Amino acid sequence: MTQQLTATEGKPVLTLSRTNVAWFAAIHALALLAPWFFSWSALGVMILLHWLFGSIGICLGYHRLLTHRSFQVPQWLEYILATIGSLALQGGPIFWVSGHRLHHAHTEDEEQDPYSARRGFWWSHMLWLCYPREPFFDYESYKKFAPDLDRHPYYRWLNRNFILLQVLLGLLLYGLGGWSFVIYGIFLRAVLLWHSTWLINSATHRWGYRNFPAEDGSRNLWWAAILTYGEGWHNNHHAHPRVAKAGQRWWEIDVTWWAIQILQLLGLAKKIVMAKEK
Repeated sequence: MTQQLTATEGKPVLTLSRTNVAWFAAIHALALLAPWFFSWSALGVMILLHWLFGSIGICLGYHRLLTHRSFQVPQWLEYILATIGSLALQGGPIFWVSGHRLHHAHTEDEEQDPYSARRGFWWSHMLWLCYPREPFFDYESYKKFAPDLDRHPYYRWLNRNFILLQVLLGLLLYGLGGWSFVIYGIFLRAVLLWHSTWLINSATHRWGYRNFPAEDGSRNLWWAAILTYGEGWHNNHHAHPRVAKAGQRWWEIDVTWWAIQILQLLGLAKKIVMAKEK
């Protein structure tokens, strides 16, 4: 896709990607088949994979480890966590990390933040994916914002082949439980995980409270934190993006932080960045 610039404003013209719209529409439509394929085991698979790919893959792996380097793990474990994140069907690690780093570097800037909340709730929630802009979706453009990942051949491979992993997962689920496992473990799980993740871009820049003063519109939103395993404490995160623990008050539950603590107890997570004592 190419972008054109208006002669008067110098801003990119937004072009709807029919391919992206068809992709998201198809996944959502297949997820709607869930009532006809219900089983308790399929529901259990969906919940398990939502947690595994969401909390461990996206929140812990893609976000706190790869994007912000809030802690360190052995390289073999980092590769495993990045692979789990790739199975979330939210793009490869270089794409995801570069976009989120741009979000923090230019929070809510309408041109430089890929999912700027100033463009409106639905833009930051999902329309930015339907109107892809070259700096954020062209590999040669966005890779410069994640050079530490781009140096790894395995991350480059994951970035190109994350959909292949989803196909392999679908075959595994079909072998284990037939179409009910596929509908719940692939399509329904993907849709629910998409929207819970996207709420951090949209809802937590619109509603909630603040623990810290911030120039951007980030907020702490309790129900978003529940749905995203702790990521909804977004004002805390924007105030201290490298801190590994998103929940700062005693009642701000952060499930992903619990996983980091377990890795620390096992001797696998080190150099954990913590908030400074007041």
